[in-house]
Amino acid sequence: MIELLACLMGNTTRSVFRFAGKLTNDLLSFLVFCMLDVLDIVLCYVYKIVDFFVEDEWKPCYCSSPKEAIINTGNILVKEKGEAEKIVCVTSNKLQLEEISDTLYSRPSLVVEVSKTTVKRRNVVVSKPVGQSTFVVEMLQEKIGGHRSHPVPRWSDCDCDTCNSWLNSCKDTLFVHMEGRKDNVNENVLFIHGFISSSAFWTETLFPNFSRSIKSKYRLFAIDLLGFGKSPKPHESLYTMKEHLDMIERSVLEPNKVESFHIVAHSLGCLLALALAVKYPKSVKSITLLAPPYFPAPKGEEATQYMMRKVAPRQVWPLIAFGASMACWYEHVSRTICLLICKHHRTWEFLAKLVTRNRIRTYLIEGFCCHTHNAAWHTLHNVICGTASKIEGYLDMVQNHLNCSVNVFHGQDDELIPVECSDNVKTKVPRANVRVVEKKDHITIVVGRQKAFARELEQIWKTARNS
Repeated sequence: MIELLACLMGNTTRSVFRFAGKLTNDLLSFLVFCMLDVLDIVLCYVYKIVDFFVEDEWKPCYCSSPKEAIINTGNILVKEKGEAEKIVCVTSNKLQLEEISDTLYSRPSLVVEVSKTTVKRRNVVVSKPVGQSTFVVEMLQEKIGGHRSHPVPRWSDCDCDTCNSWLNSCKDTLFVHMEGRKDNVNENVLFIHGFISSSAFWTETLFPNFSRSIKSKYRLFAIDLLGFGKSPKPHESLYTMKEHLDMIERSVLEPNKVESFHIVAHSLGCLLALALAVKYPKSVKSITLLAPPYFPAPKGEEATQYMMRKVAPRQVWPLIAFGASMACWYEHVSRTICLLICKHHRTWEFLAKLVTRNRIRTYLIEGFCCHTHNAAWHTLHNVICGTASKIEGYLDMVQNHLNCSVNVFHGQDDELIPVECSDNVKTKVPRANVRVVEKKDHITIVVGRQKAFARELEQIWKTARNS
């Protein structure tokens, strides 16, 4: 009886501490994010002034109405009755439609709602299909013709050789690190990194640990996604799913004549991997997903908004969620973070080497820092949030129309993308092999266990080849 009472008291005490901790986190988060709401508004005007003095015009932002922000960047937002919103991007020789995420504009916050300082969202309504409206096309082309391009890199972006190596290349393609067999290749593997990362996430961990047998038979491709690492970082890009996929095709699949391939992807890369698999259903031999961000939206919920709240929950703890929330909810706060960290990444790398006496590799820092705010901001919203409503369809296609093996790995201690996301994938694709790795998180699912993971991947590929 005494032991039972002691056990009950212990459980009650833990429950009280958990409740107190949650209450403290919620209260502190409310206060911190209210201050960030105000700070983002202030920074909006600060950047307009600085941009104007440095570049002779201010950079339109998503605090403005869609009409103002997009038209001023050479694009326009259109909405047909009963249809989803589209971005119309007009160049001198083509008219292009791109889907964008509503989370770019609709990021509700208490301070903004109460203060009424933001401009209410407006749409440009086109009564006829855009392609059939000569007036609209001519009007947009005239606006494009009068629009002055921004300097590259911009004053708030890094100007180092690593971040801007793409400017010296005559090819408009991604940076691709390739290892393994060079000719007569039947086995190819495409590695796609996650958000604010780079190909080094794979090449510094897995590639040195693959066996000689694998490297003699397989051709391994690790890419820097558009806007990240050493790949192009075009200022005019909206970094949509289509743009990312087009660049992967143009940089890897087409020039290397890849007819079949395995995919290994982490976090954000999982969304691109699924979209690529659906586009090439007969070519994909296996799909390996690490921490896939799949949050099925409840009935009646807007999928994009639900995804944003799950990935960026506006909480100060855990710290990785706090970082994601600042990156996702605040356009100007996140630009300031990029200004302090990314523009000065060489300083941070030097300090890291100095503090550790050059005993650790800094590839994670390099991957984290080598991007522009424009690339990170639009990729986060247009790919991670913007494709939330499509993931279920992708998984249905994988289950019903693809014969490839599906393998999912997830760190048990992942505080950014919880394990439930992999369980959700298993629900949609019952044949998927899901493995939860104990005492590993969003990064250490690979880093720190690269040898073991390399062996697991080799087994997956061999099994797929023999099936």
